[in-house]
Amino acid sequence: MSKRMAAARKSYEAEKIYALPEAAKLVKENAKAKFDETVELHIRLGIDVKQADQQVRGTIVLPNGSGKTTKVAVVAKGEKVKEAEAAGADKVGGNDFIESISKGEMDFDILVSTPDMMKDLSKLGKILGPRGLMPNPKSGTVTFDIARTVKELKAGRVEFKADAAGIVHVPVGKASFSPDGIVANAKTVIEAVAKAKPSSSKGVYMRSVTLVSTMGPGVRVDAAQSQA
Repeated sequence: MSKRMAAARKSYEAEKIYALPEAAKLVKENAKAKFDETVELHIRLGIDVKQADQQVRGTIVLPNGSGKTTKVAVVAKGEKVKEAEAAGADKVGGNDFIESISKGEMDFDILVSTPDMMKDLSKLGKILGPRGLMPNPKSGTVTFDIARTVKELKAGRVEFKADAAGIVHVPVGKASFSPDGIVANAKTVIEAVAKAKPSSSKGVYMRSVTLVSTMGPGVRVDAAQSQA
C-alpha cells in the first residue's frame, strides 16, 4: 500500500457505513492525485445475472453533469441531420459517415443512430461492438428523438448496467465537484438503480454501495438513507 493510500485509510473507518454527504466529503478529501479524479459509485446487487429477467440496466441524466466532455456522433439522414447539428452533435452523417467509421474514424465517445439507419450501421457490429459504441435501443441511443438525446448526452446522461458479477459502476462526477454536487448525482443514480429492481429478484437487492475516486480508497455508503 502506498504512503498516500495508507494516510487516506487513517482518515476513515474502512468497515463503517457512512451517510452519503459524509462519504462524499471523505472521498473529496482523499482525492489527491495531480489530475481531477473521477468519482464513481459501485453498487453490488443481489441479482442472478444469468437470468434474463434479472438484468439491471438504464440511463439517467445527472443533475450536475458527469464532469466529462462527451463527444457525441449521430448517424442519420434528412431533417434529422440538421436536428442533430442544432442540438450540438460533434459529428453527423449518413452512409458516408458509416463508411468513414468502417475505415477507422471513431473520434467520438457515444454513437447515436436513428432506427432507419441501423440496418446499414449494424454491419459494423464487429468494429463497434467490442468498443461498446454500437447504438442500442435499451440505452436510448437508437431513437428518432435526436435533439433531446444529444442534449442529454452532452449534459451528462450516463448509462448504468450490472456487469457479470452483478455490480453497477457509474461515474457521478469529479473530485473538483462540491460535496453537494456529488451527493445530488449519487442520489440520482441510487434511486434509479433502486427503481430498476427486477420483480423476480429476492432478498437484499442493494448489498453494498461504495463511493470512490480514481486513485482513492472506497467509502461504504448507507444506500437506504441515500434514498430518503
